[in-house]
Amino acid sequence: MNYKPLLIDFDGVLKIGNSPASDVEEFFQFIEDNKISACILSNSTLRTGEMVKEFFAGHKIELKIPAVTSFDATFSFVKRNYKRVQVYCRDYLIHHFEGMIDEKNPEAIVIGDIEDKWNYQIVNDIFKKVSAGADLIAMHKNKYWSPHGELLIDAGAFIAGIEFASGKEAILIGKPSPHYFKAALESIEAKIDEGFFMFGDDIENDIKAAQDIGGNGILIYTGKTKYPLDKSTNIKPDFEAQSLNEVISIIRQEQ
Repeated sequence: MNYKPLLIDFDGVLKIGNSPASDVEEFFQFIEDNKISACILSNSTLRTGEMVKEFFAGHKIELKIPAVTSFDATFSFVKRNYKRVQVYCRDYLIHHFEGMIDEKNPEAIVIGDIEDKWNYQIVNDIFKKVSAGADLIAMHKNKYWSPHGELLIDAGAFIAGIEFASGKEAILIGKPSPHYFKAALESIEAKIDEGFFMFGDDIENDIKAAQDIGGNGILIYTGKTKYPLDKSTNIKPDFEAQSLNEVISIIRQEQ
């Protein structure tokens, strides 16, 4: 059977809380058995793709498909285009930008995740530097996330405020950027015009973003989006699932 390529979200889909999803091994085996071209495409700014593999290895699960995070994609973009940057990300990831950090005269401000360290001084400092000419680079623009079942505001809200105040649009690297989807598909030698599945727990950044470039979106209710879907939303997923096993059934039916 010829199955469409798969792009797979990580948090809230393959990883629930601090553990792998209960049916993730069956899901990975389904991908392997059917030789499906697949890639984990995560908006995570907390992990690199290598750390995603380490997460599964720590639970004695071998990950055989590639994993790309918005942190990976952002770092590659920054390395190609800038020499001096100021970076807001988790402390354990900042070493990737070694030799490029310049907090006084950056060519670009890179925004990832700094948890609850956001405050007026940080936002205002970024605003002033962007207004003075620095580029604003967003690893993603998620509105909120739900790491342990509790909704938390995400970096997208702060980025939107800086954009509004400075009149300058951020360069978006992660989802819902079409370039991110296309790069992931190219990495697994898939052609976007032949269709693909994107499945995740974010109705905008996973589902609508995939639909906008010709993909099919499978919304899974194991993460930030709760069932039933709010009737007021004008975004309608192509398919809905409550588990990875249900996703397997959908993919089989739609091959």
